[in-house]
Amino acid sequence: MSGAPSAPRPAARSVVVERVLDRRPCPNLAAYVAGGGFGGVEAARAVAPAVVIETIADAGLRGRGGAGFPTGVKWRTVLEYSSPEGPPPVVVNAAEGEPGSFKDRALLRANPYRVIEGALIACHALAASELVIATKETFATEIERLRSAIAEVVAAGWADGIDVRAEFGPSHYLFGEETALLDVLGGGEPFPRVTPPYRRGVDFMNEPGRDETPDLATNDPAGGTPPVLVNNVETFANVPGILANGAEWYRQLGTAESPGTVVCTVVGSTERHGVAEVPMGTPLTLAIDEIGGGPRQGHRLVGAISGVANAYLPVAAFDTPLSYEAMDEIGSGLGSAGFIVFDDADDLRDVAGQISRFLAVESCGQCEPCKRDGLAISATFDDPDDAAAAGERRERLATVADSARCSLARQHRDVITSMLDVIDPAAGPADVPDSDAGAGGRERALVLPIVDIVEGRATFDERQLEKNPDWSVGGADSGAWPAAAATQVRVTR
Repeated sequence: MSGAPSAPRPAARSVVVERVLDRRPCPNLAAYVAGGGFGGVEAARAVAPAVVIETIADAGLRGRGGAGFPTGVKWRTVLEYSSPEGPPPVVVNAAEGEPGSFKDRALLRANPYRVIEGALIACHALAASELVIATKETFATEIERLRSAIAEVVAAGWADGIDVRAEFGPSHYLFGEETALLDVLGGGEPFPRVTPPYRRGVDFMNEPGRDETPDLATNDPAGGTPPVLVNNVETFANVPGILANGAEWYRQLGTAESPGTVVCTVVGSTERHGVAEVPMGTPLTLAIDEIGGGPRQGHRLVGAISGVANAYLPVAAFDTPLSYEAMDEIGSGLGSAGFIVFDDADDLRDVAGQISRFLAVESCGQCEPCKRDGLAISATFDDPDDAAAAGERRERLATVADSARCSLARQHRDVITSMLDVIDPAAGPADVPDSDAGAGGRERALVLPIVDIVEGRATFDERQLEKNPDWSVGGADSGAWPAAAATQVRVTR
């Protein structure tokens, strides 16, 4: 049953800051420039490209797409693999699709100029003449904002010599994986590949007959395709401030290993839903209180997940700082900092079943264990009292990630394994919700991609509930895995 009503919380100083996420949307380029915008570009273009990369490395900026890879190292590696065919393009990954995450879209809605400025600084560092912002064709609000901002930036001369454009792809989860995103930009499907972007980039003409395997002896990419730099929206949004103010300024917030800030999303069983920016190192519980308003009246929180990419966090772990190293130490991960929060009225077995189905459906099927075992794991949640199904679930979890070329299968293994320790009756009664507590009109806790957050409440893409393993929506599944039924058709621009 539900816990005792929540006691009033003492007032606390806000932990929310405003470095990359404007609390009030920036209306136009003129307002952005008047507030100091494009000072980062001017500072970058006043020094050698190598100095720009070293500044980013000294700041300790880590990629905000989920993996937390050092951004300066990534830029330097792409430059080292440059091809005689031409400079590497720069791609902004704006294909946010992680359940629980809305921070990239919040950034683009509030101030797309900062993201574009960060990407133009990367173009200077890599001598790039091509900048592509890749987002989903369903993100109508963000597309309108981007198109307007790009036109303003180009007209003002900030992008002279650089082809800046937005391109759009499908709504599938894997479109957010950087190698799959590049293959969509090249006219293919969102299927992850083995060759990393710093060795093989994207051929925007999608010419047939290109060899995927690069010449590793000469660093020459496949078929002459140059390498490419891909960073996500939030990563690029951090770059202008670093160049304008310096690496030490950036390190004034955050931790030694995870400097700066992080833009968090909080949805689920909290008083409200929202997105806000906090210093790295802020305890998760403070972020939940500040952004989500704490637990719903009359309930107690029991746990959370960061999207569907990291292990379940019981409420006992909520004091963990929001940093890559701290989250790693407790066996989970920061991911995209999109937290879905659960309380004592949520059925965690149902949550685990939703996560398993989402990942099994969104698997492309290139790696047979990922799709085959993923679907089998998902099916075991259909009957919660089937002991044989529970045994098969454990067996399939041991093999689902075999020979996986991307992280989706490992996510499936790690998230579900972590939740089994909570929903297994042998785990004991602590922090295990009563699955009947939600009777009487309680809505199901949805683990789905977010469509929007309006007036403190998130809406979700419920079409996902009807999506089939062949990626069709509604109707009968064909039984053909997407990778086997692929058609090389360019997406609508």
